[in-house]
Amino acid sequence: MRTTNTFGIQFITRANKAKDGMAPIYVRITVDSRRVEISLKRWIKPSDWNSQKGMARGSREEVKSLNHYLEEVKARLVECYQEMQVQKRLITADAIKHMFLGTNKKEHTLSKLVNYHNTKYKDTLAWGTLKNYMTTQKYIQRYLNDRLGTSDIFLSELSYKFITDFEFYLRAYEPKDHQKPMTNNGVMKHLERLKKMTSLAVRLEWIPRDPFEKYQLKFHRVDREYLEEDELEAIENKEFKIIRLQWIRDLFVFSCYTGLAYVDTMNLTPDNISIDVEGEYWIITTRQKTGLPLRILILPKALEIIEKYRNHPRALEKGTLFPVISNQKLNSYLKEIADLCGVKKNLTFHMARHTFATTVTLLNGVPLETVSKMLGHAKITTTQVYARIVERKISQDMRKLREKLNRKNVKQGHLAKTGD
Repeated sequence: MRTTNTFGIQFITRANKAKDGMAPIYVRITVDSRRVEISLKRWIKPSDWNSQKGMARGSREEVKSLNHYLEEVKARLVECYQEMQVQKRLITADAIKHMFLGTNKKEHTLSKLVNYHNTKYKDTLAWGTLKNYMTTQKYIQRYLNDRLGTSDIFLSELSYKFITDFEFYLRAYEPKDHQKPMTNNGVMKHLERLKKMTSLAVRLEWIPRDPFEKYQLKFHRVDREYLEEDELEAIENKEFKIIRLQWIRDLFVFSCYTGLAYVDTMNLTPDNISIDVEGEYWIITTRQKTGLPLRILILPKALEIIEKYRNHPRALEKGTLFPVISNQKLNSYLKEIADLCGVKKNLTFHMARHTFATTVTLLNGVPLETVSKMLGHAKITTTQVYARIVERKISQDMRKLREKLNRKNVKQGHLAKTGD
C-alpha cells in the first residue's frame, strides 16, 4: 500500500465546548493534509493549557499525570502509524483513528468493489463481457501499482482527478506483447466499465456519490467494417483443399446469412431449428449477450451449410449444430482464408455479423427495424450505425451514376456537334 508524505499529531483544546470553566482536550491527527480529531475525555482550565506546546503547564501532580497521559497517546498513535507502514496498509487519518480506538472501521476499497462486481455478475454476464471486466481490473491494478505505488485505495479516494489520471495512463500505456496501443474507444470502454462499478457502489451505499458525476465519456464514431458483395462471393466460391479451412469458411458464411454472433452460432442445437406451416426453416434462439429472443428465417445458403454438417461426428457428440471451435482459433484461420481469397480487410468472425446487417439485408431493402430484431439489438440506435454505412454506400453509387450520366451527355453533345 502507499505510504504517506506527511504525518502529524497535535493536542488542542476546544474553548467553544467548555463547561464549568473547563475545556475538553482533543488530539488532532493529520495525514497528507487530511485531519481528524479524537476527544480524549480529559478537561483542563484554559489558563492551564500551553497551546504552543500542546500540553498542560505547571508542575502540579495532576498536570504531570495529564502530560504523561498525552505522551502515551502520542506514542500509541505513532505506533499505529508505524504498524500500518509495516503491514503496507493504506494510511489515512481515519484509519489511524480507528486503529487507535479499536473500532477498526472497514472502509470499502476499489479492489473489493471490482471483486464484488465480478463475483456477483459472473452468472448473468456473458463470458466475453466478464472477461472484458477482468481486463479492466488488470489495468486498474497496474495503474495503482505503477502510478500510485499501492495495491489498493479506499473508494472515498476516488475522484475526478483519479479518473482523468487513469485515462491518461491508459492512453500512454505501451503493451509489451504483440498488442497495439489502445484506441480512444478502447480507453473509453475501460472507463465505462469502471463507471458501471462505481454506480453499483453508490447503490450499495459504499460511497455517497459517483466520482464520474462530472466526467463525460467521449467515444469516437467508428463505422463497422463489412464485406462487399464481390468479397463475400469470393469467399463463398473459393475451393479449399484443407478440410479445416472449408469448415471455418462455412461457419463464417453461415453467420453472414444469419447475423449470429460467434457464441450464439456455437450454442445452436438441432432444437433451435423450426419449420413453420409454410415449410420455411427458422432459427429460434436467444442472444446470449442481451438475452433477447431471436427469430431468423434461414436463407438458402445458410440452410445448405446446416445440411452439410447435420451428421458431423463432432457436432453429434456435443449435441450442437456445428463442430465447436474457439473464437481465437477461428479468427486465426480466417486471416489465412482472407489471404487465399484476396480479401485485404481484417477478416474476423464478427465481420460476418456486420456483413449480414449491410450487404445481405439493408442493401437489399430489408427495413432497419427488421434487421435490428434479427440482430438481437436491445436498442435500434445500435443498428443505426449500419444505416449510416448504407447511406454512404448509396451516396457513392449515386456519384458513380452521376459521373456515368455526365460522360454520356458529353458524348451525345459531341456527336450532335459533329453531325454523326
